[in-house]
Amino acid sequence: MSHEKELARTLTYRKEERMDLLRAMPLSERSAVFEEFSPYVQQAVIKELKDHELVDMLDNMDMRHAEGVLARVQEVKRRARIVRRLKGEIKEKTEYFLRFHPQATLSLINFNYLFLSSTLTIGEAADIIDEHYDETGKYPELLVHEDGVLIGEVQFSALVRERNRSLLKRYVKPVTTIPYHTEVPKIIETIVSSKAKKLVVLDRDESVLGLMYADTVRPLFGNLPAESLYDFAGVDDSERPFDSVSTKVHNRYRWLILNLATCFMAGFVVLLFQETLDALTILSIYIPIVAGMGGNAATQSFAIMVRGITLGTISLQTAAPAILRELFAGAINGVIIGSIVALISLVWNGSALLGLAVGLTLVCAHMVAAVAGTAVPLIMKQLGKDPAATSTIFITTVTDVLGLLFLFGFATIILL
Repeated sequence: MSHEKELARTLTYRKEERMDLLRAMPLSERSAVFEEFSPYVQQAVIKELKDHELVDMLDNMDMRHAEGVLARVQEVKRRARIVRRLKGEIKEKTEYFLRFHPQATLSLINFNYLFLSSTLTIGEAADIIDEHYDETGKYPELLVHEDGVLIGEVQFSALVRERNRSLLKRYVKPVTTIPYHTEVPKIIETIVSSKAKKLVVLDRDESVLGLMYADTVRPLFGNLPAESLYDFAGVDDSERPFDSVSTKVHNRYRWLILNLATCFMAGFVVLLFQETLDALTILSIYIPIVAGMGGNAATQSFAIMVRGITLGTISLQTAAPAILRELFAGAINGVIIGSIVALISLVWNGSALLGLAVGLTLVCAHMVAAVAGTAVPLIMKQLGKDPAATSTIFITTVTDVLGLLFLFGFATIILL
């Protein structure tokens, strides 16, 4: 039994003196002893340690053990405080994984693997696996390297079928890898394109950091953007560049018909104000400006909401503060853009009242766009629909129809 294991065993049964004895140890020894405690004792020690003591200990651990300690810090606010105070590599990687999802931390990465030399025999590998199982109670993934460079993995089935004297390198299979700093959409794209059940996460120096399982990633990040990309464009996800003309038409015409219906709604608004438009033909110049600015403003809010939905940081039930902030931001942006357009209208058309009507229209259009871009994807998600695929047509309808109503309405009230 190692010195650290002996100390851990002794301190386990000396509860009254445990913390004093731990604090009296050098930092490296304290960290090593802590790693030998049972999960129950580790939990008790974590509760007793002050934040700065826990930070010092984490900075002295490798990534595997640091992940385990952070996972046992049950209070979310305390965990965030500790992460902010970490230093060096552990801080960088922990903050990176916290960006993925508020519940992720480092638990997204699995450290249950062995990094075995390709020159080992199956018999030698089996002995190492047995030791790992005795220590952790889990059978590991088997990654294989040549001179420290990952070359693939070996399935457990190979260990069972083949002779003990056979070399591991004969049974190596390719494995999908990603750098640890890969962004979320790229991770999901890699899983989809490779159909891999797991990814090996590599550090900056190409060394293995850990494993990421597809079954863990999918529920954490929601719908896959590769699917949404096709839906967003109004095409079927099975359509390919060299499909036949009939296939392309079949996959797209219903989406285009739905778009056509919404265009007629905007046209109906113009028809309602035909007399206003006949009297003020100059308004036709501002129709594309109002529609374009409203659509662009809605797209900005929409992109932020879809990202939040994908990462699980917002839902319809918790969205009220976000919608309110988007509304205020839309109002301020509307005042800025509306003032610019009103000034241009005054100089170009020589009419302050026309500038006022267009300016007020853009303020209201930006507010509507902000609310629509925020609320519609949340509603679609609540209804069980893909927000990226189904929201845009409704957002465009709202911004176009109400934008035209504001333009013609203010023009009628102010100028006629």
